[in-house]
Amino acid sequence: MDMALPIVNATTAVLARVSAAFNAPLARAVVFGVHIDGHLVVEGLLIAVIVFQLSRKSYKPPKKPLSEKEVDELCDEWEPEPLCPPIKEGARIEAPILESAAGPHTTIDGKEVVNFASANYLGLIGNEKITDSCVGSLEKYGVGSCGPRGFYGTIDVHLDCEAKIANFLGTPDSILYSYGISTIFSVIPAFCKKGDIINSGQIAPLDEIIKLKEKYRFRVILEESHSFGVLGKSGRGLAEHYGVPIDKIDIITAGMGNALATDGGFCTGSARVVDHQRLSSAGYVFSASLPPYLGTAAVSAVNYLEENPSVLANLRSKVALLHKGLAGTPGLEISSHLLSPIVFLKLKKSTGSLTTDLDLLETIAEQALREDSVYVVASKRSTLDRCKLPVGIRLFVSAGHTESDISKVCSSLKRISASVLSDHS
Repeated sequence: MDMALPIVNATTAVLARVSAAFNAPLARAVVFGVHIDGHLVVEGLLIAVIVFQLSRKSYKPPKKPLSEKEVDELCDEWEPEPLCPPIKEGARIEAPILESAAGPHTTIDGKEVVNFASANYLGLIGNEKITDSCVGSLEKYGVGSCGPRGFYGTIDVHLDCEAKIANFLGTPDSILYSYGISTIFSVIPAFCKKGDIINSGQIAPLDEIIKLKEKYRFRVILEESHSFGVLGKSGRGLAEHYGVPIDKIDIITAGMGNALATDGGFCTGSARVVDHQRLSSAGYVFSASLPPYLGTAAVSAVNYLEENPSVLANLRSKVALLHKGLAGTPGLEISSHLLSPIVFLKLKKSTGSLTTDLDLLETIAEQALREDSVYVVASKRSTLDRCKLPVGIRLFVSAGHTESDISKVCSSLKRISASVLSDHS
């Protein structure tokens, strides 16, 4: 406040002089019909200046630099924050470890179990023709490619696979990615911008979405990791299922680790869409290309689907059988689409606590594995999830499952849920 007093005195003196000048007879203004003396305007401005000066921070001399000893002491006392936050006990995931191929039957802890936890929709894991094609590819090309596609990592198998997928779906061109999850995570940044909407759902109403697209002129990216090779008369996905022309969809992506029982992913669409990704998609530009034998396996899997369309009818009959067998399961109800090979069971009545709901569902899954050798999984939810989907038990149906397998899982879940949920129904 020592500096403020001289400022106030000087301002007061100036105010007195200026006010005297403005007290002249003509120094008046009319605002909205009201006569205002000129000195009132000046006084208001000067008061604002005074308030501004008083509110300013006083001058502080620079601090004295720390000595080397003080710096060393501060460094000794400093404790860096952990790179990752500690994992809470309830968030730890200890999934069973498979000791054989993830087919309709697999081995866990040395015991054979019925596997409803792997997305082996067409039952192609262990398919003899696909296995033989992989062996031939390994002998010819080796295992890895040792380079991204743009830097000597492109092999003829990649081009064959891209052409096969494009021809199968009826699109001009396709592009392969090394990892299934990197496909959609690379495609979205390559094309999307702020304000775009990204949806997820069970079976999206594509026909209605396309009508909205044509009305409001937006673009559609369709992610088909769980519908490619499953939906549609010949397994060509959601567009075939709804009878939507393929050229109405701007971009289609899918992972090849489900129906095709291989790995990697693809994006398909116009030649312009594909060419843009070859220069702008991080997952394509900077990752080593797909191992050749996996590309060979994908080609063989698509060939199998074209040559054996009855596998789709077989899969759908198994899904329908499972829906019928799980009807009336105590405390649980099916919320998934009848055509989806992912059968989702949720609690009929939530306890009101997400943690308690998950504990109940995980108890059912654990008991099914331990007591009946039936492997199912309870869905997890991250605190980072923005799409608050219900928690439940997921069963992945395979064309390779037998009626006996389905009967076994239905009996197991009905018996165990009746026991576990008896106090919560």
